[in-house]
Amino acid sequence: MKPNRPTVADILALKGKRQLSMLRVVTLEEAEAAEKAGIEMVSVPPALLGPAFREAAPTVFAVPGLEYGDFVTAEEYLRAAFQAMRAGGDAVYCAASLGIIRRLRDEGIPVCSHVGLIPSKATWTGGFKAVGKTADSALSISMAVQALEEAGAFAAEIEVVPADVAALISAKTSLFMISMGAGAGCDAQYLFADDVLGQTRGHVPRHAKTYRNFAAEYDRLQQERIAAFREFRQDVESGAYPADRHNVGVPADELARFTTMING
Repeated sequence: MKPNRPTVADILALKGKRQLSMLRVVTLEEAEAAEKAGIEMVSVPPALLGPAFREAAPTVFAVPGLEYGDFVTAEEYLRAAFQAMRAGGDAVYCAASLGIIRRLRDEGIPVCSHVGLIPSKATWTGGFKAVGKTADSALSISMAVQALEEAGAFAAEIEVVPADVAALISAKTSLFMISMGAGAGCDAQYLFADDVLGQTRGHVPRHAKTYRNFAAEYDRLQQERIAAFREFRQDVESGAYPADRHNVGVPADELARFTTMING
């Protein structure tokens, strides 16, 4: 029996009813953990998809990213999207032009796009900072959402936008709105697994919440790794390795025969 994986229609039917959880995962271990934790949606690099991914995470709704700049023409986006869907994706993330989004939708490919702070286009909104803090800026986000809706997208990530603004926009659109630092008035909450696990080095975004300290654990494991390597080197230098139990034996008579052969 096939796993009961949600469809785009299932996701859209939940709009306005309850908040879903979404994580960015980049390893099979993270994907499996998301599945077992009951996370409903994941964003993934396309290369992670395949049979092993679906074995690890059979029921999560997976959105592989067609990263902006990796593709140029509509044909390139289409080819990559079809490959991602065949490999186990349920929709694709695409922050390219409305024309490309329309082209993907015309071929029946579900598209999740992006509004608010879009990292690949942040220079147009003043850099890596909140967007939508003025009425004019908020209206431009609302208009972008409307344009995505008209282009055929089914969802949009809304990033680092004031919660009240995001809630108003979400209530006015049929798009499934995925909040990353945009408050609880949308349809899903999205964080990076790196931030949730505490393995981010350096700056942690304001909207992130950390639940574990994997960075400290990785540091501890690295020290254990160095110590183990050092002990191995010391054993080699002292002759403690290899010991008799590490070696393959040979019958005495066969060794004697071989010794005679090699010594002439």
